Amino acid sequence: MSAIATNLQAIRERIARAAIAAGRAPDSVHLLAVSKTKPLADVLTAGAAGQHAFGENYLQEGSEKALATVDHGFEWHFIGPLQSNKTRQVAEHFAWVHSIERLKIAERLSAQRPIGLPPLQVCVQVNVSGEASKSGCAPDEAVALCLAVAALPKLNLRGLMAIPEPCDDPAAQREPFRRLKLIADAVRAAGVPLDTLSMGMSHDLEAAVAEGATIVRIGTAIFGERNDT
Repeated sequence: MSAIATNLQAIRERIARAAIAAGRAPDSVHLLAVSKTKPLADVLTAGAAGQHAFGENYLQEGSEKALATVDHGFEWHFIGPLQSNKTRQVAEHFAWVHSIERLKIAERLSAQRPIGLPPLQVCVQVNVSGEASKSGCAPDEAVALCLAVAALPKLNLRGLMAIPEPCDDPAAQREPFRRLKLIADAVRAAGVPLDTLSMGMSHDLEAAVAEGATIVRIGTAIFGERNDT
């Protein structure tokens, strides 16, 4: 068994334990393997080990991998910051976008989604920790943005995404995830039926699952340290 396959098995077991501890079904949490900066060979190895969904932060790299694996049936998620002049490639090559923080980005993705493709599955990114260096809309803007995004054709608003400030304390890790969950509740109360919370990474997935994560984005624990550091 390859190291990547071994790592995938370990992560799946971590997810299952975290879900059971939270009183949830293990299959209610989906694993998104973050393959940014990793070679295509690593993606194919993960695919051979049963991984289906992959996340990319960088447009050119992610588009090339998506095109190279069309025959493999992988599901590609764009999870990085997205500039308005880069939306066309994302709309053409990805199934999901987790990082919508402005209505203009959503409008361009909707307009540029090719005819014949299913609606683009999207999440609104919320800056739950208020970090100046982090992308995402302000928490108090999230409901209005979600209502506007949900009204656009060719997009299917699925939920919210967050990248909280790193923290080593398990109890403190849960707080920003709890805030995102409360924002999602407010969006649902406003009439948008969200079903997705994209939150949790290699170091804090247990806290995220405890607070309701449905997608955890795991890179380092599967593929090793990033190649751009």
